[in-house]
Amino acid sequence: MPSRRRWAVLAAGVAAQTAASAVVYGVPFLVPSLRDERGLSLAAVGIVVAAPTLGLLMALIAWGAVVDRVGERLPMAVGLGACGVVTGALALLAPPSLAATVGLLVLAGVGAASVNAASGRLIMGWFDVDERGLAMGIRQTAQPLGVAAAGLVLPTLAAREGPLPALGGPALACLVCAVVVVLVAADPPRVSRAPGEAPPASPYRTAVLPRVHAASALLVLPQFAVSAFSLEYLVREQGWSPGAAGVFVASAQIAGAGGRIASGWWSDRVGSRLRPMRQLAVASAAVLLVFAAGDLTLGLIAVAGIAAGSVITVADNGLAFTATAEIAGHGWSGRALGVQNTTQNIVATAAPPALGALIGVSSYAVGFAVAALAPLAAIAVTPVASEPGPERVAAARAAVGQD
Repeated sequence: MPSRRRWAVLAAGVAAQTAASAVVYGVPFLVPSLRDERGLSLAAVGIVVAAPTLGLLMALIAWGAVVDRVGERLPMAVGLGACGVVTGALALLAPPSLAATVGLLVLAGVGAASVNAASGRLIMGWFDVDERGLAMGIRQTAQPLGVAAAGLVLPTLAAREGPLPALGGPALACLVCAVVVVLVAADPPRVSRAPGEAPPASPYRTAVLPRVHAASALLVLPQFAVSAFSLEYLVREQGWSPGAAGVFVASAQIAGAGGRIASGWWSDRVGSRLRPMRQLAVASAAVLLVFAAGDLTLGLIAVAGIAAGSVITVADNGLAFTATAEIAGHGWSGRALGVQNTTQNIVATAAPPALGALIGVSSYAVGFAVAALAPLAAIAVTPVASEPGPERVAAARAAVGQD
C-alpha cells in the first residue's frame, strides 16, 4: 500500500508551485498599471510579461539534471528561496530601468524553474501509475491557483503601492514555501541499480517523447493567449475596472484548476493520457475562435470565451507532464520534465510579445484566430497511437522507484 505521506508531499509541492507561479505568471496583472506608470507599448510590456518565463527556459533542463542526480527537496527549496529573494529585491528597489526590471524577472524565473522539475518528479516517486493522473492534475492546479492569487492581490496592490512593489506579496510566499519544502517534501524512496547494471536507456531514441513535447508546446499558445491578455482586454476593451477584472480572471483560473484535476482523473479512468489531451486540443481551438467571433460581434461572447478558455486551455497540461514522466521512466524523468517545461516555455516566452505585436497592428479577433492554429496542429502531432498500452502501464508501475 502506498505511504499516506504522499499526500503531504503533494500538498507541499502544490504550495511551492503555486508561490512560484504567482511570480512567474502574475506579471500580466501588472500590465495596466505598468503601462500607465511608464507609458509602455503593448509589445514592450509583453517583453516584461515574458521575462520570468525566459528565466525558466534558461534553467529547466539544468535543474532537471540536478534533480535526477541529488533528489528533489534540496534543489526545490534552494531555487524557490532564490526566487523569493530576487523578487523581493525587485519589489523593494522598483528600478526605473526597463532593462533592470526585465533582468531581475529573468533571475526570478531561473530560481522558480527548480520547482517545475522537482515537484513533478516527486509525484512519480510517491504515487503509483493508477493515481498519477489525478496526483499530477492536482499538482498542475498550482499554476492556475498561482495566477488566481495574483489576480486577487496584484491589481489592488499595484493601484495602491505601484506595479513592482506589488510583487512583495508573491516574494514572501516563495520564502515561506521554501521552508515548508524543507520540512515536508521528503525525497521519495529509491531502489538503486544492482552492481554492474547499465543505466536506463535514453527515452529519446524514438520520436514518441519529442512528439509529446511538441504537442504540449503547441497547446501552450492558447493558454497564454488567454492568460496574458484577458485582464488587459477586459480593462481596455470592455471598460472593466482592474479590480473587477482581476476577480473575474482569478475566478476563471480557480475553475481552471478544477479542470486540471478532472482531466487527470479522467486519464486514470480511461487508461490514457494522450487521447484526452488530443480531445482537449480540439476544444482549445474552438474556444479561441469563439472569443475571436465575440470580439467582432458581441463583447459578452468574448467574455464567455475568456471564462471557458481559462478552463479548457489549461486542462491538458497535467496530462502531458504525466505522459512525459511515464514514457521517460524514473531515471530520466527529471531531465525529460525539464525538456517538457523548456519546450512549453519557448512558446510561453515568445507568445506574449508576438501576440501583443499582432494584436497591436490588427485586433484581438485576428490575434486569437491565428493562435487557434496551434491547437489545430497539436491534434495531428499528439502520438496517441504510440501511447503505452495496459501491459506497459503495468511494467511502469513495477519500475517506479528504480534509478
